[in-house]
Amino acid sequence: MTNFKDREQAFEAKFARDEEMEFRLTARRNRLLGQWAAAKMGLTSEETDAYAKEVVAADFEEAGDEDVIRKLLGDLTSAGVEMDDSAIRTALAEKMIEARRQFIEEAS
Repeated sequence: MTNFKDREQAFEAKFARDEEMEFRLTARRNRLLGQWAAAKMGLTSEETDAYAKEVVAADFEEAGDEDVIRKLLGDLTSAGVEMDDSAIRTALAEKMIEARRQFIEEAS
């Protein structure tokens, strides 16, 4: 019975670590995405930092990426930047790859 209990605890610990890692990756991706959008809008470095934090916070509005996409699309359009949904989704995927690469480099 102890082996089963140990195994269960190991699976629970792994699940918790995986969820935490996914959360961190998503937050980093959103920060990178915010920096990308800020550059498109021509924001200063201080404004870029603040905007990246806003993008990270926007992800807590609802599950999934739609809240972030909606925020970016609205902000970019308001700033007069020509952008569509598919371009933002492409950037989202690219920034996730970059976030994973950064985590791997930090772990090395």
